Amino acid sequence: MFVKSFAIALSLVLAGTGIASAQTKKQTQAAAAAAPAAPTRIQQFDAWGAYSYQSAGGKVCYVLSVPTTKTPATGIDHGDNFFIVSQRPGQNISYEPQAMMGYSLKDNSKVNVVIDNKTFVMFTKDKAAWVENAAQEPALVAALKSGHSLKVSATSKKGTATSYTYSLKGVTAALKQIENCK
Repeated sequence: MFVKSFAIALSLVLAGTGIASAQTKKQTQAAAAAAPAAPTRIQQFDAWGAYSYQSAGGKVCYVLSVPTTKTPATGIDHGDNFFIVSQRPGQNISYEPQAMMGYSLKDNSKVNVVIDNKTFVMFTKDKAAWVENAAQEPALVAALKSGHSLKVSATSKKGTATSYTYSLKGVTAALKQIENCK
């Protein structure tokens, strides 16, 4: 199950990398067409894993976790969901948080990320969400490191309200592991 989830997470990260990068600058067609190398798991830290792979734009490192609870608990297919923080030094991207869902999100909807009592708003595109105000990314990462609980709330394309709880156990160690990604 973990291998399947990991493979899905990687494909979502790779897709999300292109979408998020398009927010700041266009990628060349050659870079978009280049296939990245298979990811390597660096180490597992409780609920969070640290990974890396080589892309056309350079080395990419990321940490990810899967939810411990999903709401509603029955009646819908949540698919595979992940919370990811990536580093892409070759693209000058450091600690970019991202929520990846196993379903399409409602167009123009927002995803709320609550860490303890701090709320961060994310914009959506297809199955992914990124921090709406990039200046808040460091605060979100700091909250992950010091927090006790992470909850992600989203609305599916069908209009279903969903939420996911993630353990933050191991996130600080996982982020430290990718600190020197080069």
